[in-house]
Amino acid sequence: MVKDKTVESEQKLSENLEKDKKDTKKSFTILGIPIIKLFTYFIIYSIIGFVLETIFALITKGTIESRKSFLYGPFCAIYGLGATSMIVGLQKFNKNNYTLFFGGCLIGSIVEYLVSWIGEMVFDVKWWDYSTMPFNINGRICLWFTIFWGILAVYLMRQVNPLIDKLLDKLPERIVKILTIILSIFMFADWMISSFAVQMFYVRIVNEKNIELKQANVSSDIYIKLYENPTVKEIVDEVFSNETIIKSFPNLKLTDKNGEIILVHTLFPNIDPYYIKVFTPKYPKIDLNLNYDEN
Repeated sequence: MVKDKTVESEQKLSENLEKDKKDTKKSFTILGIPIIKLFTYFIIYSIIGFVLETIFALITKGTIESRKSFLYGPFCAIYGLGATSMIVGLQKFNKNNYTLFFGGCLIGSIVEYLVSWIGEMVFDVKWWDYSTMPFNINGRICLWFTIFWGILAVYLMRQVNPLIDKLLDKLPERIVKILTIILSIFMFADWMISSFAVQMFYVRIVNEKNIELKQANVSSDIYIKLYENPTVKEIVDEVFSNETIIKSFPNLKLTDKNGEIILVHTLFPNIDPYYIKVFTPKYPKIDLNLNYDEN
């Protein structure tokens, strides 16, 4: 009787394994990871990145400020993109900690460089600048952060992501998929709205502050014509006001035609680039541009 139950249990286990294999084959995968799971990772790590960035701003600046990538959702997409890219790319490096470190240095630097390049070429935005740091390439990546990516890769693959997988496994798969789809649609809409809002903001400050950007966006004429419409202008100025954009993206930077980097909120000294000032640090603050500020 006990033997029969053991055989039956083994048969059920075998059937479940076969079912999992079939389900994996049915779903589109990248290096064995289902696409829907990659979207789940992207969302989770984007939210984690937002929390970490918010805490970092509080510690270093004494302020509670926006560190999100979009206007509405609590997402810092560079973290989601970086983590997801590493999880996929490091499958081939997941032999030991040394190969993980090397893979992390390589993949993290490539992602960071591409994101920086796209920001400058497509959106006229300079999210960070490492040009003052040693061993940098075009100010987009540098040796210090390359090493950081390597260390992060080891920690991510050995500690963090296995924990995330365990938590996901405890939740109903159907619920996870539904939430992932809903949040993915929301993030996409948030991204589209944010892109439109920032482009209209550019048109407004170019007119108000008489600034010529280094790289004109290919669709800038469309936004200029839209902004010339009184109805559109009224709605945009109210919904996507200067204060809304600056508080949402306090570290937004532009590059003018002379190559000078402009921290956008300095153009509007009457608008605080943060939500709440908690305290004033008693030590010099250091930002990603390696600019020191005693205030």
